[in-house]
Amino acid sequence: MNYEVEIGHAKRARRVYSFDDIGVVPGRRTRDPELVSTAWSIDAFNFEIPVLAAPMDSVTSPETAIAIGNMGGLGVLNLEGLWTRHENPENIFKQLAEVTDERAAVQKMREFYSAPIKPELIRDRLAQVRDAGVTVAGSLSPHRTAEHYETVVGAGVDLFVIRGNNVSAEHVSHAERESLNLKRFIYELDVPVIVGGAVTYRSAMHLMRTGAAGVLVGFGGGASSSTRATLGVRAPMATALADVAGARGHYLDESGGRYVHIIADGGLGTSGDIVKAIACGADAVMLGSLLARATEAPGMGWHWGQEAHHENLPRGRRINVGSLVPLQEIINGPAVFADGLANLMGALRYAMATTGYSDLKKFQRIDIVHAVK
Repeated sequence: MNYEVEIGHAKRARRVYSFDDIGVVPGRRTRDPELVSTAWSIDAFNFEIPVLAAPMDSVTSPETAIAIGNMGGLGVLNLEGLWTRHENPENIFKQLAEVTDERAAVQKMREFYSAPIKPELIRDRLAQVRDAGVTVAGSLSPHRTAEHYETVVGAGVDLFVIRGNNVSAEHVSHAERESLNLKRFIYELDVPVIVGGAVTYRSAMHLMRTGAAGVLVGFGGGASSSTRATLGVRAPMATALADVAGARGHYLDESGGRYVHIIADGGLGTSGDIVKAIACGADAVMLGSLLARATEAPGMGWHWGQEAHHENLPRGRRINVGSLVPLQEIINGPAVFADGLANLMGALRYAMATTGYSDLKKFQRIDIVHAVK
């Protein structure tokens, strides 16, 4: 089968697929939703639902990380955001929510994010989550990791996330900064590390060989991203996940049985997208805009990522996520409308039950169809 199309005499392009291009296929049996398990585990940590709250200021505060943890998921704190730059950021979130002009909002965000990251706030925010008795996870970008990781580990983090639009096995920094060699870094660290994003077989293999416990799959493709418009970069998630799942299988053989978890991070706009992500090989999903709709979310109806306030080239935007609903309703329902924006785990259970699968690993084997347009 030919997976390439000719763009012109000098260039061919690979045919790839987004979640909108595919669907899952019912099998020969069905089962009751109550007989379906959505449990997921990574390293020594077990979760009832395969959901990570994205390390984005508009999504995850210490309070929402605790709430997600109590629901059986994992909240990941952004350790270079407003929560670690300001002692009392609640007023800052309120100020941002009141600004409707986008140019003014970007200027405000640049002002607030220009404050230095305070190690004592990293320690205090992580301690707040740890004291609640849930799994503690924090995230840094590659160029901040070497500077702050000792504070993070010293604060008692359980899972360490290194997250960026594109994370490589060795990040080359400015001459004044220490370069991050992931393989050496992970080897010397005492906690499991999740790294990403990666969107190709080759990049995923490189990250798996560093010793990472999990790989984030995505390239700034979330609702608040404008990477496609500003950089011309696009990585449809169905193909990206299938490619990285292929790398996981080959690395499993290469390493003699070491399983690296795949976490879909981007392009997840509805519960149906979560179903398709797992069907393409994901073990769990990292959610941003879907959780930013929660009444408990710190963004107060607005959603943005780190790229939205970049000092030179914003590659994201602040978006209004619409009407707010309780976090419990988003995760476990009951849903009021049939729009795929609430009861996300109920939808996943029903999809698995309808197609006859009892757990997430088995559901990864489901048949997928592509609808030719």
